[in-house]
Amino acid sequence: QVHVAESGGGLVQAGGSLRLSCTNSENSLSFAVIGWYRQAPGKQRTLVAQISSSGDTNYVDSVKGRFTIFRDNAKNTVYLQMNRLKPEDTAVYYCKDYRYPNWGQGTQVTVSS
Repeated sequence: QVHVAESGGGLVQAGGSLRLSCTNSENSLSFAVIGWYRQAPGKQRTLVAQISSSGDTNYVDSVKGRFTIFRDNAKNTVYLQMNRLKPEDTAVYYCKDYRYPNWGQGTQVTVSS
């Protein structure tokens, strides 16, 4: 079973930045469609950003202009650069490789006010 792994979360003050990383065990993210999702306590998991196999990106309105999804094929990694973080961005963040049904463990992002 292919496993994805997220990293890079942490505690940051409002206005700060974090960069999340997503990689997988098959070294095959280069042309995969990847989505970053987040799930806050008591809420559903929702899509935050997505990158297509050709590099096209889309974002939920609440993060447009603050978050950037991009990939580094040489490192087999998809990143989510998060700037100007807000307390409402606090959640567990997951990356999703749509080729596979499983999810990773996620990485906790906590933004203090």
